[in-house]
Amino acid sequence: MTTSLRRTLAALALCLPCVTLALAADAPAGPEARVETTMLAAQAAIQTGPRDIALGEQGVLKLPEGFGFIPKAEAAAMMEAQGNHSGPGFMGLIVGPDLKGFIAVEFAAAGYVKDEDAREWNADDMLEKMKTGTEAANEERNRRGLPEFSVVGWVEVPSYDPATHRLVWSIAARPKSAQAGGDGVNYNTYMLGREGYFSMNLVTSMDRVELEKPAARELLAGLSFNEGKRYADFNAATDRMAEYGLAALVGGVAAKKLGLLASMGIFVAKFWKIGLLTLAGAGAGASRLLKRKKDSV
Repeated sequence: MTTSLRRTLAALALCLPCVTLALAADAPAGPEARVETTMLAAQAAIQTGPRDIALGEQGVLKLPEGFGFIPKAEAAAMMEAQGNHSGPGFMGLIVGPDLKGFIAVEFAAAGYVKDEDAREWNADDMLEKMKTGTEAANEERNRRGLPEFSVVGWVEVPSYDPATHRLVWSIAARPKSAQAGGDGVNYNTYMLGREGYFSMNLVTSMDRVELEKPAARELLAGLSFNEGKRYADFNAATDRMAEYGLAALVGGVAAKKLGLLASMGIFVAKFWKIGLLTLAGAGAGASRLLKRKKDSV
């Protein structure tokens, strides 16, 4: 391990005390040591672009030059060490020189998501539902020892391209307690397929989103489904339909099934701890892992 990498990891460890108080009360003992260990493993496992990253049996991400992909096992361990949990569809994390934090890559095996509602959705109504859902979810945040949030507004109004089946939207959320940090932004990109959809979601801050969203869009453009798994390959006679439509992906997943909690509430709770680390400076160190990896080759 190079001296520069040791210094980077030491800097990451120093960042942690300022955010660990914001984590859930059940955080494991010795979080600094766990983060350092998982960061080392992630650094060793990073796959650097340009290269094709296989995303299970579903698709491929053409990782551009300058970006790095941390595979599922190492990425999940790093998230867990920082107080986050990854679901069964989690694929890994993307880091890059222009990103202070991470982009989480997931595949949701939800079935075929119908996209007709994109023709008629109303952005103002969707925003109001997210605000209502977030307030309802604040009770659950209190029980879990997480900060309460309010929705500030759109950073990017939902847009869907029916030709490529790609969805992009973004909102800003503000913690109700000043001690919980500044405005956070979820910049969300999706691509629909035959059996579900990919999501690549960036957690950043209001002062960084305009700088970082071009990278998120570049990565979305490099995402594709394998032959037979594409949206156009859907067979109504044999394939499973999702329980919800495209609008349910704006503000949360499976709004029909989860109700208002799915409207932004659970989503922010899932990713905000990464955002805390990002805003505290550890995210910048995580992106530097990519640079240190390239320097040591």
